[in-house]
Parts: sequence; structure tokens; C-alpha cells
Amino acid sequence: MISLIVNGTTHQVDVDPATPLLYVLRDTLGMHGAKYGCGLGQCGACTVMLDKQAVFSCLTPVAVLEGRQIKTIEGLGTIEHPGPLQQAFIDEQAAQCGYCIAGMIMRAQALLERTSSPTEAQIRAQMQPNLCRCGTHIRILAAIRLAADTMRQAAIPGRVQEVSR
Repeated sequence: MISLIVNGTTHQVDVDPATPLLYVLRDTLGMHGAKYGCGLGQCGACTVMLDKQAVFSCLTPVAVLEGRQIKTIEGLGTIEHPGPLQQAFIDEQAAQCGYCIAGMIMRAQALLERTSSPTEAQIRAQMQPNLCRCGTHIRILAAIRLAADTMRQAAIPGRVQEVSR
């Protein structure tokens, strides 16, 4: 048995220690946000966060995950109450087919948890490993900038949030 902490909940899984995290998330835990893309860590569709860093879950064996914090797209928000980054992707219409979006959001979330005001160069460098075959990269970048602004404003004590759109 391997103990995994996913989105703050501990799960005991009985799998081969060499099993990639992606398969455990999808097949054992029923979390389908991370997608199987290339299986080689070249596309980013399977990106999740491990201890606040973006990782390719298709390349990460569960044997190295005991006691570490794993965060998936399911841990950021819900359909009814999306997280700030998810809402920004909706507002900027950053998804076309949607296949890569969970991985894009998780890679961006890792950046925004480390850097509240990322530069354009930092955003582009962070997102470089993830691919979008539909070509919505410009809208993805806009969504990340919007989320950074929203999250920064929400963190200002005493600030009244204005809702516009």
C-alpha cells in the first residue's frame, strides 16, 4: 500500500510502486482532470502539482510520492465555484478543445503560488513545456495575467472587490 495525499485527502492505493501517478489518479482515484497525452513528458496534458511544483504525472512513479502534497485541477475549484485561475480561463475563453487546459492551469497555478506578480517572460518560461495544439496560447497567457491580477487584488486586506464583466 502506498499513501498519497491528493488535494489534501490521504488515499491508500494498492498499486505497483513503478505505476505513473497519472494512472493512479485516473484509474484508481477517478480523477480525470489530468489527461494522457504523449506519455513522454513532452506535451504537458498530464501536469499536476507536487509540493507546489508543476510535474508531468505520466513520468512520476507513485513510489516517490509518499507524504508529499499532490494537487490536481479537481483541487482548485468546482463547476459552481471555480478557482481564480479557472475563472480567468473561462473569462478569457482560453480553451478551445479543452484537452490541454487542466495541465495548463496546473502549470500556471504553480507559478502563481510562487510569484504573485509574474513578468511576461516568467509566464512564458513557465508555460513553455505545455503544448496547445489548438493554438490558444495568447488567450492562455491573458488568462494567467488576469488571474494574477485578481489573486493579488483579493490578497489586499480591506479591499472591496468590484465585480465587472
